Amino acid sequence: MANETTIPLLPCRSLDDVAPFYQALGFEVTYRQERPNPYVTLRREDLHLHFFGMPQFDPADSYGSCLVVVDDLVDIHRAFADGMRSTYGKVLVSGVPRMTRPRPRHNQEGHFGFSIVDPGGNWIRFVGRATPPETDDRGGLARTLRNAVVQADSRGNPTQAARILDGALARPGAADDPAVHVEALVYRAELALQLDEPESARELVRQARSIPLDDGSRDALADTMRHAEDLLTALPPA
Repeated sequence: MANETTIPLLPCRSLDDVAPFYQALGFEVTYRQERPNPYVTLRREDLHLHFFGMPQFDPADSYGSCLVVVDDLVDIHRAFADGMRSTYGKVLVSGVPRMTRPRPRHNQEGHFGFSIVDPGGNWIRFVGRATPPETDDRGGLARTLRNAVVQADSRGNPTQAARILDGALARPGAADDPAVHVEALVYRAELALQLDEPESARELVRQARSIPLDDGSRDALADTMRHAEDLLTALPPA
């Protein structure tokens, strides 16, 4: 067989929760019905997502998930972020719904990926098709950061991710790359937002900004620091 198409059917509490959210990300509603059963179909280019409504459904109890393999991981993430800024005034980085940023996934053979957790609590996991880079050997903090990403971005356990990352940040190693230190602090700030620790998030971003970097590292971390600004935008006023 060839030319098969698989379309995930995912639960939600209300179509009015998921449809506007995905429209903000550039999807269009291609079909909607309220009776006899609530159902909506959404499309963004060749990506199709279908949702069925369950009025008593609790997004916190959702096991809904699907994997989307793409060629242009960075471009699609940037488009989603721009859509969130336009609709919500900021990138949604905590709570439900939210979006993580592209990072290498240790549990996916190093492929870069990011996740959207939509209003129905479903995890839409985007993975880049490109061959992953060689294993990062920039010290123990880099290894801990990879493990923290698995815990929070893949398994949805920011508490455990923060715990293991805090241990490594409290004991910096001589071999740790300053750029990795910045990445770890910014990621820990993101976890702080998810854990409703806004003051910790603000301080972690401050620490990340204060680390001396050479020009090459500063250029390489441009996306990371842009994400740090998104985190500050998401914080409540000090």
